[in-house]
Amino acid sequence: MPFLRRVLLAALFAGVLSGVLAAALHQFATVPLILEAEKYEHAPSPAAGRTEGHTASRALPAPAESAHSHDEAWAPEAGLERAAYTLAADLLAGIGFALLITSGMALRGGEIAWREGLFWGLAGFVAFTIAPGLGLPPDIPGNEAAPLLARQLWWVATAGMTAGALALLVFTRGALTTVAAVILLALPHLYGAPLPDSDATAAPPALARQFVVTATVANFLFWAALGAAAGYFYSRLGRQAA
Repeated sequence: MPFLRRVLLAALFAGVLSGVLAAALHQFATVPLILEAEKYEHAPSPAAGRTEGHTASRALPAPAESAHSHDEAWAPEAGLERAAYTLAADLLAGIGFALLITSGMALRGGEIAWREGLFWGLAGFVAFTIAPGLGLPPDIPGNEAAPLLARQLWWVATAGMTAGALALLVFTRGALTTVAAVILLALPHLYGAPLPDSDATAAPPALARQFVVTATVANFLFWAALGAAAGYFYSRLGRQAA
């Protein structure tokens, strides 16, 4: 029971810390870009249409990049309400991802400190941001998108295969496991991410590129903080238990 308590508390502390950081980054970096894109999306233009479930391509790879969605009649109001929902989503994402990391640390065993935790966080960044982002980059309102279910399945498969490949490369030795890791890394990209029927966009391409860069940097900072914090709290709670 003390072992489980250590894993859960470390995940809670690291998740809350990184979730608050992510919410601040989103509020001051990505949300203004989303609000700017929504002006073009809501403008009377043939290119303003979007396919169903477009927002999920932004929400899955990154923790709560926006609360915008055209699938539902209700959406949080801009300002305090939107910030509150973004914070809640980022906290949940932070705690969930932190639980994955601390569980991995527990299964791996050995000494863990913030430096080792940082590498775990960077691995998470590669698996959950970089690899899926190669096919489904962070997107802003106003762009066409493939069907929601197809994007979700591809994103989950890509993240899972990339995480498995990294585990094989880091924790095993041998030619066969290396080949298996390379296959896992390449498979989802050889299959290809689901693409929309057209490339219609409402927002300027420069704004879309800026959003991709900003969201990627925000995710990098989130994952780095998450991994380092998870390693720190996991090690500290272990010393206290000892």
